[in-house]
Amino acid sequence: MRPLLPLAALLCLVFAYGARAELPCGEVVTVATHAGTTTRYAYNPPKAAQASPVALVLLPGGGGHLDLDAAGCPRALKGNSLVRSAPLFQALGFHTALVDAPSDMPGEDGLAGFRLSAEHADDLGRIVADVRARSGGAAVWLVGTSRGSISAANAAARLAGPAAPEGVVLTSALMFGQSGGRKAYVSQTVFDVPLESIRIPLLVVGHAEDGCVRSPAKLMGGIAERAGSARKQAVTVTGGPGGAGSTGLAACEGKAPHGFIDQEEEVAAGIARFIRGGRY
Repeated sequence: MRPLLPLAALLCLVFAYGARAELPCGEVVTVATHAGTTTRYAYNPPKAAQASPVALVLLPGGGGHLDLDAAGCPRALKGNSLVRSAPLFQALGFHTALVDAPSDMPGEDGLAGFRLSAEHADDLGRIVADVRARSGGAAVWLVGTSRGSISAANAAARLAGPAAPEGVVLTSALMFGQSGGRKAYVSQTVFDVPLESIRIPLLVVGHAEDGCVRSPAKLMGGIAERAGSARKQAVTVTGGPGGAGSTGLAACEGKAPHGFIDQEEEVAAGIARFIRGGRY
């Protein structure tokens, strides 16, 4: 018979287990990316089993720099709609991978103009392949919101083979740029991507009351029209009590119609229906 552990050692094990159990945001995974850099993502398995497993690679907006801590929790962009909705997707049966900016692109600007580059698409392809392997061969979809929609569309248009995703979702896509600004990258939109090269299923979701000048819902149909996808849908969400009066830069934040505030469950459920072969 093995000797009993001393009380102090037993308490250490209990506290250690408790610390692991309290890591709420996911396993931090590090992937080698462009030019000797690394990119981290917070991985979570689904909370409900599904017959056909799907993994979502979540690409937040802004600069994309989440500053993930050791528990996989973002220290930045906490209000982003995909950061808030990751647990909802897990509850719906999806694996999730919440992607941080590469190690050489910290701070508020983060990815900046890199979102349209071939190198960025290649980085995301490496993450897609890693998530697919980690999730046991699940189908992998890219989901990008706001400025993250540029990353998702760029990767969907460029990637092929084992690195390619099975589908792509764009929410509150940036469709109108600001030329002549102090930061040149603010002129970039999803229309700078060769959308006709996107052949995988495509869902575009916006909010009728989105007051952000860069993501007017009335332009979403243009994304679907240009995309080469055989299966595609553009959806305008209406209603919701949150942040309807947002104006200026505040209208482009996550806790506004731009981020589907107070309608997260509705939007997550609609995305899930489309991914599983139905209509939003």
